[in-house]
Amino acid sequence: MEFNGLLTIVTFLPLLGSLLLLLFPKKWAGWIKWAALGFTALNLIISIFIWTQFKTSVPGFQLIDKVPWVESVGITYFFGVDGMSMLMLFLTTLLSFVACLASFNINHRVKEYYSLFLLLETGLIGVFISLDLVLFYVFWELVLVPMYFLIGIWGGPRKLYASIKFFIYTLVGSLFMLVGILAIYFASGQNTFSIPQLIETSSALKGWALALPVFGALFFGFAVKVPSFPFHTWLPDAHVEAPAPISILLAGVLLKMGGYGLIRIGIGIMPYAATWWADIIGILGVIGIVYGAFCSLVQKDLKKLVAYTSVNHMGFVLLAVAAFLKTGAVAALQGAVLVMFNHGVTTGLLFLLVGYIYDRTHTREIAKLPGMASIIPIISIMLIIASFASIGLPALAGFVGEFLSMTSAYQAVNWWAWVSVVGLIVNGGVMLWMMQRVMFGTVADPHYKELRDASFREFFAATPLLGFIFFIGIVPMPLLNMIQHTITTLPTLPIV
Repeated sequence: MEFNGLLTIVTFLPLLGSLLLLLFPKKWAGWIKWAALGFTALNLIISIFIWTQFKTSVPGFQLIDKVPWVESVGITYFFGVDGMSMLMLFLTTLLSFVACLASFNINHRVKEYYSLFLLLETGLIGVFISLDLVLFYVFWELVLVPMYFLIGIWGGPRKLYASIKFFIYTLVGSLFMLVGILAIYFASGQNTFSIPQLIETSSALKGWALALPVFGALFFGFAVKVPSFPFHTWLPDAHVEAPAPISILLAGVLLKMGGYGLIRIGIGIMPYAATWWADIIGILGVIGIVYGAFCSLVQKDLKKLVAYTSVNHMGFVLLAVAAFLKTGAVAALQGAVLVMFNHGVTTGLLFLLVGYIYDRTHTREIAKLPGMASIIPIISIMLIIASFASIGLPALAGFVGEFLSMTSAYQAVNWWAWVSVVGLIVNGGVMLWMMQRVMFGTVADPHYKELRDASFREFFAATPLLGFIFFIGIVPMPLLNMIQHTITTLPTLPIV
């Protein structure tokens, strides 16, 4: 038994807040909003403190909470962090705070909204710090429930369709993942679901006859969440119908569950099978990069355009993971995780700003939004910065991760990199076209000239994301060193 306590607190504090909010009278809507914001702010502070306690010079998982749970079958209450999970933990608490602050415009069933919101934060954090496969799966499924209701109750006109589609896709993927987890448990012969222990004995699965299909089942479950082509079709509908604050968490954090699970469980426990699957993962990554860019090219809805750029960016994660499996290069792993973190920051900011524009104009149709720069200059400047970061402009967040992914892919299979360049160019053109159409030109509706610019609350919500866009672009080494630590928690890859 080992119990530090910090990770338990940061995981279950939002759950405590969720339960306490249910005791508030509905008429206390204002107090409910501030109480929820207080819980997310406190959790962000705790995660920053956890970051200060994390030491990249110490190998292995740190800040362990480990207590026997169901000993007869080897289930353990087991939390811990390495460099990758530390970044995902911080990203979750940061975007939860930003999204909570952006939710102050929600006035329908406020108590239920914020209670589900905090429950979602607990689920997301639990996924990234669980070191027991059963615990990991419990939190993975927990995320599904509040997200389904947050889209289905507070979403747009087609919210029921979008929420059910999200639920079905995710549930089917989760069932395949569960099959893979149980197969690993029985095949390992260790009588444990402990991820570190299964990683240490990963070589025992080398000659397992079912290794390739079991990894395929795991990969399918993770690919749905990434989302990888062709399992991505739930994403645009969910983004378009979800409230803007929920889109921030959906794109910024929930999509990272797939990439994280692929690295932590897929590569960690089944490195030999993962190496065999590397070519398929790489090809799906290349397709996602190109396909996502061309799909965003034809979108008329601003939110849907940003949603398809997520397919493009998350394709780089798969590309870098495949390159890591091919070469074992630390730069490839750094590229994959940094793209996930960068995408969370930049796309989270993009959805936040799209929400600001929609709150004022009540439309997301790009053709109806020209001339915004002259009306809401502060929001427009922030949108331009976020768009350039999404393109991958040097000195902004998107550049370093995609550069590492591309160079690693070139070393692994050079045509992957050459084809991916097409997606890079098209995505850059799409974002420039979007900025030109939305920022400049003649204002479509005379009433838009009366729109107010960003309030202090709105600007304050965007500030930390803007700060990270510049910080990561200019000083990426602290994050790269953090990611490099993850190598100490992964097995040696069987490079061929």
